[in-house]
Amino acid sequence: MRALISAHLGLVIAGAVSFILMGAGQSVFGPALPAFARAFTIDTAEAGILVSALWAGSAVGVALMYWRGNDVVPRHGLGFLILGAAGIAAGTGWWATLAATVVFGMGYGVSTVIYNRRMLAIFGTRGPAMLAFLNALFAAGAIVAPLAFVASGGSTRAAYATLALLASVAFVFASGIGRAEAVAGGARYRIHLPILAFGAVGIGFEACLIGLGPLALIALGASEPGAARLLSLFFLAFLVSRTVLVGVAHLVAPFTLYTTALGGAGLIALAMAATGWTWLFVPMGACAGLFFPGFYVAGAALMGDDRRVGPTLIAAGLVGGISAPILLSRAMQAQGDAVLFAVLAAAGIGVALAALAMLRGVNRQVAARA
Repeated sequence: MRALISAHLGLVIAGAVSFILMGAGQSVFGPALPAFARAFTIDTAEAGILVSALWAGSAVGVALMYWRGNDVVPRHGLGFLILGAAGIAAGTGWWATLAATVVFGMGYGVSTVIYNRRMLAIFGTRGPAMLAFLNALFAAGAIVAPLAFVASGGSTRAAYATLALLASVAFVFASGIGRAEAVAGGARYRIHLPILAFGAVGIGFEACLIGLGPLALIALGASEPGAARLLSLFFLAFLVSRTVLVGVAHLVAPFTLYTTALGGAGLIALAMAATGWTWLFVPMGACAGLFFPGFYVAGAALMGDDRRVGPTLIAAGLVGGISAPILLSRAMQAQGDAVLFAVLAAAGIGVALAALAMLRGVNRQVAARA
């Protein structure tokens, strides 16, 4: 393991920095939505479109990786992150900010495919642990960003200018990382519709918690700074669960991980809807931290080692990440922001029961093809 890390140290470092920036950039949107709404004289539900714009940009980045993945290097992902963050920081208008968010999302999508695919290919049986490591760093960036946002007085310009600067530094150090090596032999590409559907639900659930959760928390009585702090604690729990996963990922069936996490998040959302206790948002982060690793590793085993598998899996998640915030923003606009947790409770518990019915069969297939 150490020898592999040493041999691919540049890739590991570039991936680590990229995931920290991606976590920071995504998490700031939640507490920043009221600030964007004030800046552009729109309501918070309309500002929530920025969350979907981020995921829409990610979809474009994933599509790029699907069609031209062998020609894309880490610097391309960092370049999109720099341009997008700088455009958001400029704050030149609502439509310009929306476009810059799409560009930032492209960097998110490109980087996610590059590093998840390469880590699984390079580190073999320890690949899931490396995925958990990178995604733990995503959580670390997501923890710090909302707190820094509050400390800066809620300045969206300062927050995204800082991200653009850090991405520029990483861009310099990523110069030596080239294209991925082609997969030896005949690559397999099998579409598995159920796992893609489960991925869409899991990532859609996560996107709503991160992007719309602070609005729902404010509706339940939290202040704007209080909601930002709860989001940071959410990501602390997210980080803890993914850090633990680094050591145990090879011991737990990935689809079991997904099913348990989604069911747990649904039950917590149900408790929040029933009681209005905002502190329950924090342990939900521990569940959310396991959605992507469980879904992605299971999907990669089921669908094969073709270069298109990674983009397809992430694209499925983006379907949920793009559509769920739009749909729930409209529901929140009509029924009040606090309705978020009731809707997520129904979705999480219902889909977890469906996953539970398929658990043995999927686990057998994953074990046979891993």
